[in-house]
Amino acid sequence: MPELKTGGAQGYLRIATEEAFAPPELMQAYRKLLATGSDDPGFQSLWGFYLGSKSPRAVAIIERLQDMGARRLADMDERGIDRQIVAVTAPGVQIFDRDTAVAMTTLSNDQLAEHCRKHPTRYTGMVAVAPQDPAHAAKEIERGAKLGFKAIIINSHTHGEYLDDPKFWPIFEAADAYHLPVYIHPNTPPKAMITPMLESGLDGAIFGFGVETGMHAMRLIVMGVFDRFPHLKIILGHMGEALPFWSYRLDFMHSATVRSQRYDFMKPLKKKPSEYLRDNFYITNSGVAWEPAIKFTQATIGVDNVLYAMDYPYQETPEEVVALDAMAMDLATKRKFFQTNAEIVFNL
Repeated sequence: MPELKTGGAQGYLRIATEEAFAPPELMQAYRKLLATGSDDPGFQSLWGFYLGSKSPRAVAIIERLQDMGARRLADMDERGIDRQIVAVTAPGVQIFDRDTAVAMTTLSNDQLAEHCRKHPTRYTGMVAVAPQDPAHAAKEIERGAKLGFKAIIINSHTHGEYLDDPKFWPIFEAADAYHLPVYIHPNTPPKAMITPMLESGLDGAIFGFGVETGMHAMRLIVMGVFDRFPHLKIILGHMGEALPFWSYRLDFMHSATVRSQRYDFMKPLKKKPSEYLRDNFYITNSGVAWEPAIKFTQATIGVDNVLYAMDYPYQETPEEVVALDAMAMDLATKRKFFQTNAEIVFNL
């Protein structure tokens, strides 16, 4: 395998745009919630495994999530990653009650901001917020912008509720005001939809994450969020949670459903769903180091809207970096994918 290096000798820097960390206090709070009894089966399944398993994968992930120092930097160097765009791992603070969530956002954001100050050329942060308190979330976005954060992380649903509900729109108003994109990262599906996935082991990254988060994005589209906030930018990982591949059918069936007046709440939109995907979304390839999927998404939503991500530490194999370096793609497009799109989206 070729040696991977930072510095851009291949014609571009590699900026990884969906990379996770966790303050030790967050891990402790997760352990406490598991011990006292969480009523979220997805949280129990995911974090019950990672915090209880002694498997090499689980142990390595927990260690790497909490390390923002020498080990992470060495991992980045070995994989040729020049910069990480870092966010609190899922489900972030969104699994907690309001007061705990608000306190944990302050702690997490303060710690991440300090790591970014220590390594300003290697780390860029996303501000975590507590949707449980939308007004406080808006204030934390303002504080995060002052701390130098370049995006907002939302780990999809919050106790089964989604951002298309107008009560959460102060978050979008603040995102608009500070020109920050919102990264909607997967969460395990809520109680209302997870049971068949748990029965077949499909609740996590293998399938459930994408289904749940893709649905979240579609709720924003069909409920008219982008007609209300036309400048809002949403980032989706994992090749857009498959939505680009559904574009034709999304357009056809949305139009048919609106014409049939099947649902009183589903109103005509100013654009087709696929047009919102092109105009209001950025897509990262986190976890999908697959050239055909990347090229299809570039063709579908535009080469300026598709960004590189690794998904550290959950998926961080250097062989994937080598494969993406070797894509049959002109250098200008590859530079956009690995570097300049991220520089624009995150205002680096």
